[in-house]
Amino acid sequence: MIKEGTNPYFVRELESGYVVLGDFQFYEGYTLLLSKKHVSELHEMPATFKNRFLEEMSLVAEAVYNAFKPVKLNYELLGNLVSHCHWHIFPRYANDFQPKKPIWVIDETIRRAEHTRPSPEKLDALKKSLERELEKAITKEKTVA
Repeated sequence: MIKEGTNPYFVRELESGYVVLGDFQFYEGYTLLLSKKHVSELHEMPATFKNRFLEEMSLVAEAVYNAFKPVKLNYELLGNLVSHCHWHIFPRYANDFQPKKPIWVIDETIRRAEHTRPSPEKLDALKKSLERELEKAITKEKTVA
């Protein structure tokens, strides 16, 4: 869908992957970085690609943090359901149901309830905020290098 231009959650293409917002925004700003290489494990990636994937995950996380102002970020690379390397970046807020516990303890029917799917207007606003902060993070990375 990203390559066809039909994924409404797509934010930006990076060197190592694609930045997309989660379909459900129970945790506002929930973002994923999908690897361009189809492997199940990080160690299966060529070293230079893996390093860039990890660097870009950090850039995306910085952008999520700056765009959505959480109190903490959770990072997960699981692959139990979809055996393809992809990072989940979850902003965590003081008003979470259980902010000191992993997101997975919240029942999926709550996290993925239809009312947590953003409206087209809300999705557009989330994407713009994330894209703006991602551009800043990328620019900062280039000036430091």
